[in-house]
Amino acid sequence: MSEQRSVPLRKHLMNLKPCRHGGLIQETSETYRIPESEILDFSANFNPLGNPFEHPESGLNFDEVLKNGFKKLTEYPDNRYLEFREAAARFVGLGVAPQNIIPGNGSTEIIRLVVECVVEKGDLVLLPQPTFGEYEMQCRIMGAELQYPNQDEVETLPDELLEKAKILFICNPNNPTGKLRTRNEIKALAERCAKHKTLLFVDEAFIELSDPSQSIADLPISSNYVFVMRSLTKDFAIPGIRIGFGIASPEVAEILDTARLSWNLGTLANAMGTALLNIEGGVENPYLKKARLMIREEGEKLKAKLDRIRGFKAGEVNVNFIFVNISKFMLDSTELSARLAAHGVLVRDCSSFHGLGKDYIRVAVRTAEENDKLIAAIGDVITQWGKEQAKSELQHVIEKASEEGIGGRKTCEYYPCHFEGQNCTFCFCPFYPCENERTGGKWIESSRGGKVWSCVDCHLVHKKETAQKILDCLMQEGDTDELVKVAWKKVMEPIL
Repeated sequence: MSEQRSVPLRKHLMNLKPCRHGGLIQETSETYRIPESEILDFSANFNPLGNPFEHPESGLNFDEVLKNGFKKLTEYPDNRYLEFREAAARFVGLGVAPQNIIPGNGSTEIIRLVVECVVEKGDLVLLPQPTFGEYEMQCRIMGAELQYPNQDEVETLPDELLEKAKILFICNPNNPTGKLRTRNEIKALAERCAKHKTLLFVDEAFIELSDPSQSIADLPISSNYVFVMRSLTKDFAIPGIRIGFGIASPEVAEILDTARLSWNLGTLANAMGTALLNIEGGVENPYLKKARLMIREEGEKLKAKLDRIRGFKAGEVNVNFIFVNISKFMLDSTELSARLAAHGVLVRDCSSFHGLGKDYIRVAVRTAEENDKLIAAIGDVITQWGKEQAKSELQHVIEKASEEGIGGRKTCEYYPCHFEGQNCTFCFCPFYPCENERTGGKWIESSRGGKVWSCVDCHLVHKKETAQKILDCLMQEGDTDELVKVAWKKVMEPIL
């Protein structure tokens, strides 16, 4: 075995694991050989209306923005980003001024910048869980000591703990749970943090798609111990262009702005960001108001449909995604996500979030038509899983019958599900779904949307003589699927 080569990197980085995110469209396309254009992504959470350039009410012209950006492609960006800062301050309102704004190449760069400038190796950082994984990632890079209080414990964190902590991260609304804290709750927390000289980092990446009135973006104006982060990715559905900004007190903002990478916003990103932030009316622009209304209405409809799926428990709808407990579902989050991906539908497997295990998924709120496709895809996965279980059960029945013959299951909690004295050799019908209404079966409306084949009124396979004949066919040598076809032709068709 060759000796491992040494690397000139900090030792604590040797076991660093990448932070997982949603939006893996290209990877899914490569894995399942599905064209990217045919993949429906519920794993990443953007404005369900799409980008504002597709909506006249936004007042934005894409060609004009690009034209302005292209004019300066041969120049370095103005590293002061004056127009961007002014636009960001106007967009936020609440008394925020340009000198409070720190431009960033997406929210992740802002997180890295703050952590680099605040945290030293060994410093304690509080990361209420579950929450966005990039906070932990950037803190680990700096060698911080991490503690993970529960989200429900945030308001009652002990003073001694806050006294020791360098930063407390709060995502509001929280990703992935969707929990929205009120302005008063965050304000009270900010006062406690300031008292203990702990920086309160509040990530408001989703606030414009939730309830902007709960923003605390004005608090940093008068406090060196509150920092607010905003992202344009979610509001305007532009993940391909990395644009975000931070809001801090003038003293803190000046230092962070000096420490950030020079020219961190390229010419086109700067032009795009400035145009978007200059949108008429700011957070009250018709485009954003329409998006919030759509999220509330379609989110509640989607939640109701998710709740009708056996084993699903959807969380509250405060923002453009829904946190779903599937701990009582037939599949765990990893298997469900993989099966849906094979159908061209992506949901966020939340197993990468601290402490959640494989009991949760997160789904974006999209258009009514797209949301229905998600529900239909889950239905298809359930049907496919049911067929696999039926096939597995059938194999078990055949093996058991070869030793014991046919029989009943009178100890079953559902007995009798068809009639007293029924034969239960085939609890799972080997022909399901036969789609032949002469059997007594029929298509019915599913509680999760769409139709499902119901066998409630079909008694045929539960008659002893019929069950025996079917079993005789299935116990022959050969492929099980082919034997099922033979059994249908030899046993069922003559009866029908």
